Amino acid sequence: MGGPVRSGRPGAGAGGAVRRGVPAGLLVPALVGVAFLLLPLVGVLARTDWPSLLHHLTTPQVTQALRLSLVVSGWALLLSLLMGVPLAWLLARVPFPGKALVRSLVLLPMVLPPTVGGVALLLAFGRRGVLGPWLESTFGLTLPFHTAGAVVAAAFVAMPFLVISLEGALAGLRPSLEETAASLGAGPLRVFATVTLPLLAPALAAGAALTWARALGEFGATITFAGNLPGATQTLPLQVYLLLQDSPEAATSVSLLLLVIAMAVLVALRGRWTGGAVREARATPLEGAAAPDGPAGFADPGAPEEGVTLEEPPIRPGADADAGPGATAAPAPAAGESDLRAELTGYTHFPLTAPAGTTIAVVGPNGAGKTTLLRALLGLTPRAHAEVLLGGRDVTRLPTHRREVAWVPQDGALFPHLSALANTAYGLRARGVPRAEARRQAREWLVRLGVGELAGRRPAQRAGGQAQRVALARALAARPRLLLLDEPLAALDQTTRARVRHTLRRHLAGFGGVCLIVTHDPVEAVSLADRVLVLEDGAAVQDAPPAEVTRHPRSPWVARMLGGNAWEGTAGPGGTVELAGGGLLTTAPGEGTLPRPGAPVLAVIAPEAVSLHLARPEGSPRNVWAGTVRELTAVGSRLRVLVTSPEVPALVAEITPAAAADLGLADGRRVWTAVKATEVTVVGL
Repeated sequence: MGGPVRSGRPGAGAGGAVRRGVPAGLLVPALVGVAFLLLPLVGVLARTDWPSLLHHLTTPQVTQALRLSLVVSGWALLLSLLMGVPLAWLLARVPFPGKALVRSLVLLPMVLPPTVGGVALLLAFGRRGVLGPWLESTFGLTLPFHTAGAVVAAAFVAMPFLVISLEGALAGLRPSLEETAASLGAGPLRVFATVTLPLLAPALAAGAALTWARALGEFGATITFAGNLPGATQTLPLQVYLLLQDSPEAATSVSLLLLVIAMAVLVALRGRWTGGAVREARATPLEGAAAPDGPAGFADPGAPEEGVTLEEPPIRPGADADAGPGATAAPAPAAGESDLRAELTGYTHFPLTAPAGTTIAVVGPNGAGKTTLLRALLGLTPRAHAEVLLGGRDVTRLPTHRREVAWVPQDGALFPHLSALANTAYGLRARGVPRAEARRQAREWLVRLGVGELAGRRPAQRAGGQAQRVALARALAARPRLLLLDEPLAALDQTTRARVRHTLRRHLAGFGGVCLIVTHDPVEAVSLADRVLVLEDGAAVQDAPPAEVTRHPRSPWVARMLGGNAWEGTAGPGGTVELAGGGLLTTAPGEGTLPRPGAPVLAVIAPEAVSLHLARPEGSPRNVWAGTVRELTAVGSRLRVLVTSPEVPALVAEITPAAAADLGLADGRRVWTAVKATEVTVVGL
């Protein structure tokens, strides 16, 4: 069929014009298909007796059938809602044996010939059917040749449209939305009424409209099961069938009426009901993920943060200096009433204790169990179990909404149908705070986090960093006993992150509960945390103050996150370390307490302790290796140089740009690396 068909004007796209490069081999059959679907409709319009249209539609037989059709389709829709909504929930949310079979049964009426469906209904609910005699003897209900039978037949063929619409919408909702609502104190019914149902409303409306339209047009199952009795079961489609034999012009007019109703439903569904909030509620990452700001490594906990002065007024518990004049906050949990004791088993397995007022930074590689730890404390994961005592109260068997735990997941999980103010007030309202007071406190928290001007906007109208600040304000406003933050500042740019981190630190200084913060940013850990908990493969490999973790990291991942070189090996004789990848490392005699020979150890070398030379250095260095430059990366005002060597694992050196220029460093350049024995820190594993 030749080459591609070109559009009549450049850049033609959606809106009617054919796009450039559409193959004729696809275009021609597609146009034939459109004509195939359109011509029957054109035939109805062409053959309609327009002058007699109103007369045909107002005859007693047609108006009676129309009223009956509306009654039958309305009751069929109600029946479908009563059974279809729970069935869609079951299929979307509950794992059970035979789910595929149940879903096939739901879809069966859509592919089953309607007359066969009518026969099946007759054999099930007829006077001689499986259930019919019992219905008649117990309730005096006879379905065949009765209006109730027409309702059952219409619901049988129409309910699948509702179920598949709702199941898809439920599957598309982010579970974190409902889980976050529960963590803010909302019970199951409140979560369903205030979060799930509003987000399902577009899909529910679309499914209900399709179900009603299908029930309105049902013919085969109705005539087979319920018969064709005027005033009882003779609906509008059956009336068309009768008119076609006696008065084709009237049949065409009634067919046009049904066609208009069907088209009106489809036009109303286009885009407005099938999209919207359901799309917003799907999992989408927050925008603008920023790289960690500040230098690699944990700083001195007492050192000032860049852009933040240490000359600050003292912090009163429960107060925040960033709040506006006259601002007050909800009372924080009292110190001593929110200490945490947890015993974790399953994938994450270790004990965790923290006195009230403690902030713990949880770090570790991907898959280490950081998010699993938070979800276990919330009671939201089968991967791990946590026996939790919070302030001496055993909350292990309590549902999430009664644990007094607030959670900010990685995606923020803002409710897309609520404004920033309503989102922030959600936890307060769930805990019984009056509406006016909840909104007042919520507004104060939005101001504290620098997003007060966005109070009336919904999540889709904000950038990712702004949305994350609203999510943080929502959790802080709830004043929980246990606060769980899963990378709460990851979506913020460097300047905003510094400000929000400063505000968060001030709040945590007066917070009477326990806070766990999952982070990959060393600056966050030192700025916000009293302790750093290092996880690997679900186990705690280190739990210590930030300064201790910096000096003696017990995890290669943490050492590398801090910017150091971390080599695993075994302790050898005379202060040596036999490296796991081959090679020998010499340490200073008497430097620390070296584990016994053969014990697993971690050797840590700071990048600035590695010197680079064009010729083999002479003198004091005890560790000298030949290598090749593989990568140069700028970090602030210095350069990090990756050097590979056949003798030892890859080594990172940190030098000035001037030194790099003097050495003529470039990818592939041969160099010598040297490390003094006194610069090697050895930690037992």
